[in-house]
Amino acid sequence: MVVSHIGLVGLGKMGNNMRERLRHGGIEVTGYDPRPEVTDVPDLAALVAALPEGRRVVWVMVPAGEPTRGVVTELGGLLSEGDIIVEGGNSHYPEDQERAAELAGKGIGYVDVGVSGGVWGLENGYGLMVGGDPELVDHLMPVFDALRPDGPREEGFVHAGSVGAGHFAKMVHNGIEYGLMQAYAEGYELLAAKDIVTDVRGTMKAWTRGTVVRSWLLDLMVRALEEDPRLAAIDDWVDDSGEGRWTVDEAIDLAVPLPVISAALFARFASRQEESPAMKAVAALRQQFGGHAVKPAGPASPGAGPLEPPA
Repeated sequence: MVVSHIGLVGLGKMGNNMRERLRHGGIEVTGYDPRPEVTDVPDLAALVAALPEGRRVVWVMVPAGEPTRGVVTELGGLLSEGDIIVEGGNSHYPEDQERAAELAGKGIGYVDVGVSGGVWGLENGYGLMVGGDPELVDHLMPVFDALRPDGPREEGFVHAGSVGAGHFAKMVHNGIEYGLMQAYAEGYELLAAKDIVTDVRGTMKAWTRGTVVRSWLLDLMVRALEEDPRLAAIDDWVDDSGEGRWTVDEAIDLAVPLPVISAALFARFASRQEESPAMKAVAALRQQFGGHAVKPAGPASPGAGPLEPPA
């Protein structure tokens, strides 16, 4: 049986583009989303009913955590033996293993897929990292081929291993992404800080061909600078999706040193502080042991006060 029609739950920035790319690739898609302006059906029961008889496939593309857990649980009560759930969000891999075991009791297959490509995936294709039983993965290959980038399959798709391997691979991928972005960002800041460099954007653009640091992330950095040369419209508060934390947790458990990824994660935490208590402490210590000058805190600064104890 060849897969030619699937259900897709979650039609946000990525899911909606994935629906369109799948349709372009010859896969019929029935999509469900709570927003009536984008959904094809009113609810999950209607989505399952719309799929052809036989081995039904539903791809879940909703935020990790409770939203995914709720959708997978509901689908587990609607699907039948032989059907397959594909989880394409950024779930933590131990949850995949738990879900797969629960669904196996009902005869429902489970495959986890780490999906990379963001809002550009419709045009460029999506990098896919898959975990699951080889027979299930082979059955789903027409879907994966429709989503992945053009060119050799192995350059945009991998069956990384058993259930959980796809999201583990995506977790590591995102940890690497943290480090790469932090390196480009620090390079940008240093270039901008030195008055000898009068064309920061042009300097970084000159790195996009021929140099050893060229990459798609660098292309996007240049694009951002072209749109806003001083990044004045963007606040310096940076969120983290959770995968950077999981990557560092795994490194600690396995005693694998990840100094770059760890530092990039902590830099994101630092971005959320209006004032850094740690840097206040460093300044105070430098004054104590070396008499180094410190800048006085503003009146609204939390914890501002004399550095010397009262007499």
